[in-house]
Amino acid sequence: MQKDVLNSVVEKAEAWLNGAYDDSTKDAIRKMMNDEDKTALIDSFYKDLEFGTGGLRGIMGPGSNRMNRYTVGAATQGLANYINKEFTDIKEKGAVIGYDCRNNSRLFAEVVADIFSANGIKAYLFEDLRPTPEISYAIRQLGCQTGVIITASHNPKAYNGYKAYWDDGAQLTAPHDTNVIDEVNNITSVEDIKFSGNKELIEELGEEMDNRFLDQVQSLVLDQDLIDRNKDLKIVYSPIHGTGVKMIPAALRRCGFENVINVPEQDVVSGDFPTVVSPNPEEPAALEMALNKARETDADIVMASDPDSDRLGIAVKNEKGDFVLVNGNQTATLLTWYIIKKWKEQGKFTGNEYIVKTIVTSELIKEIAVKNEVEYFDVYTGFKWIAKVIRDLEGKKKYICGGEESYGFLPGDYVRDKDAVAAITITAEIAAWAKDNGKSLYDVLQDIYMEYGFSKEKMIYIVREGKSGADEIKQLMQNFRSTPPQTLAGDKVKIIKDYADLNAFDVLSDTHEAIDLPEKSNVLQFFTEKGYKVSVRPSGTEPKIKFYFEVQVPMNSKEEFYPANEKADEIIEAIVKDLGI
Repeated sequence: MQKDVLNSVVEKAEAWLNGAYDDSTKDAIRKMMNDEDKTALIDSFYKDLEFGTGGLRGIMGPGSNRMNRYTVGAATQGLANYINKEFTDIKEKGAVIGYDCRNNSRLFAEVVADIFSANGIKAYLFEDLRPTPEISYAIRQLGCQTGVIITASHNPKAYNGYKAYWDDGAQLTAPHDTNVIDEVNNITSVEDIKFSGNKELIEELGEEMDNRFLDQVQSLVLDQDLIDRNKDLKIVYSPIHGTGVKMIPAALRRCGFENVINVPEQDVVSGDFPTVVSPNPEEPAALEMALNKARETDADIVMASDPDSDRLGIAVKNEKGDFVLVNGNQTATLLTWYIIKKWKEQGKFTGNEYIVKTIVTSELIKEIAVKNEVEYFDVYTGFKWIAKVIRDLEGKKKYICGGEESYGFLPGDYVRDKDAVAAITITAEIAAWAKDNGKSLYDVLQDIYMEYGFSKEKMIYIVREGKSGADEIKQLMQNFRSTPPQTLAGDKVKIIKDYADLNAFDVLSDTHEAIDLPEKSNVLQFFTEKGYKVSVRPSGTEPKIKFYFEVQVPMNSKEEFYPANEKADEIIEAIVKDLGI
């Protein structure tokens, strides 16, 4: 079998050597072919880098299973072909191209711009790295039909990626996602790709679009007087070497915050991410330098964004003055709570507003919405589903905000992807509100728990590599379907939701109800009588199966906060044991 794989790999590599590829690519391939250890060669060619519903993501290098100008080129040619077929009634079609700090991001962005322009589509290429939400914004502002951001989000430095957007500024959903995939798969030869750009159809975007975007962020401020009273709020911010380096401090200052403290070492724009192992604001280690700066300066809050500035990480002071990390569910809860609170105070509600969260995100957000008589929607994991609700309800209902447990949040609808620029700005306003009321954000979070109930969430995952790993993950999901748990941590399972057939089964009443979502997905959820929730799903981008846990326990006073935390941990541990993971 291994010999068959190697023969197939060598055949594909030789096709590249004989094809219309550049000399440096061919030299690198020859080096891998001459190497006694064929691991690198096999990894580079054993399959084609798949263009999925979100685009591409992979390790950079030569080969069909790598991110390079040819795999990026094929993706763009397929996308361009589809745009030209789909928008035949539009004479001047356009595409926005942005990129992050990663190695080769500018190169890939230029390749994308050249190919779009060669296909008669005007390419609006940003002059320098910019946050992902600004690319979404520019698509909408310029009336473009598509857009591309070159980014691999928080992946390790060896990776890069390619995210494709539709004319509403959101990532692709049905039917366009699978239709574009079909077009990309139709690109079977490098000769099919139009690499020679039309410079007359390439326009640079810069400061003017930045200012329009920042004006929109500023328009989200809910209480300017509050910010003015607390303009000296000490905010430590880190872009973790990424695209937020200019735009996020600029947004904070434009909104009135005058004391933004940077982390100089992490302001260095670099695809090597020299100060972190992983440029992920979810990881405590990624925020360590910012936390040290906050301790030195006695800051009020620490915030960071990932390399393409669509997700945020936060740290706040507890009652002892120590900084603690706020998880993605807590961040979304704080933001949703504050926005609804301010809208109510200002009499902005008309009864036609709504919020959105993903199905694996905290049910506490639902409780906040319900108690405040605000409609809410649950959607699948991935911000494109939140954007789809906004698109479907545009002109009918008013979107307020939406978030997901994986540290993404979107206040306002002028962008159609998660937006750390705006989310960080609103979070700073919440910190100012807390300070104005003699509190910390940690106090505010506890106040929310007191009013709406204490909830704790945790996510764990199991990694299973290769085909055998994929088979094992598939079997795990099958096992949970065929023999679902009857109890979790001693509490009866009440409802089982299987999104693979969009069916909700009430175990206790033996009744079924259809789940109202646009398509099926390989996700299972178990809800107990006490409200414990377990969600299980294979990752769509990594060889993992993910388990999301949420439990509620009584908390009648702030003194019960830590005991409630400990009790929740015990329950989650018992559920993990019950599931045998």
